[in-house]
Amino acid sequence: MTGKHVVVTGAGTGIGRAIALRLAREGASVTLLARGREPLEATAAAATGPTRVEPCDIRDRAEVEGAMERAARSLGPIHALVAASGIGGPNGDSDEGGDRFDDLVRTNVNGTYYCVRAVLRHLAPGPDARHIVVISSILARIAVAGYTGYSASKAGLLGLVRSFAAELAPAEVQVNAICPGWVDTDMAWQGLAAAASAGGVTREDAYHDAMLQVPLRRMSQPEDIAGTVAWLLSPDARGVTGQTIDQNGGAWV
Repeated sequence: MTGKHVVVTGAGTGIGRAIALRLAREGASVTLLARGREPLEATAAAATGPTRVEPCDIRDRAEVEGAMERAARSLGPIHALVAASGIGGPNGDSDEGGDRFDDLVRTNVNGTYYCVRAVLRHLAPGPDARHIVVISSILARIAVAGYTGYSASKAGLLGLVRSFAAELAPAEVQVNAICPGWVDTDMAWQGLAAAASAGGVTREDAYHDAMLQVPLRRMSQPEDIAGTVAWLLSPDARGVTGQTIDQNGGAWV
């Protein structure tokens, strides 16, 4: 990745942070996007090589366009976008604070779309392949009661990826998705804590029950997803486009 500029959204925490750090170790210059400045600065401090911190609410199209323009002006034309920003959780209308469906879809689908459209204006020239990788979820594949907004938004990302792959293939831009399952992040443990509370069990019991649905019987690590992203951006994945990689310990099986 030496000499390449990659934009990673959601780079302050979890999967996005692991991706940013892995690509920096591979030699990339990395622009870090997320809403919170402090987590981004922590990622930048841990990264090797040039980084740029861009606090940005991906739900705001103008903010996204400004961030991409500044990134390209600072670190050069962009070779890849990894869209890892997103929010999770249930959205039932009985939740305190009301139904979250609109915010889930607006963040996960609209925000990702805004990022893709904005980065296309600042892509590095060919003939080298350029890349877009979108982090979806196993909930794009399976049913979970109460998670209609999250599931719909993550399934929508797969349609977005397929359409962009067809649209951008003539320009040698590869577009792919990854569907993680349980990953050892704060978001996952918050989900397990909620399941434990609802079931009247300990968090450890909730974890054990969740892993029974995973053939490998364990959570993935954020670094596992980062490794798959690094492969997708490498010459070894030349010709891989429009694909969804299910990286969830076999749970989709």
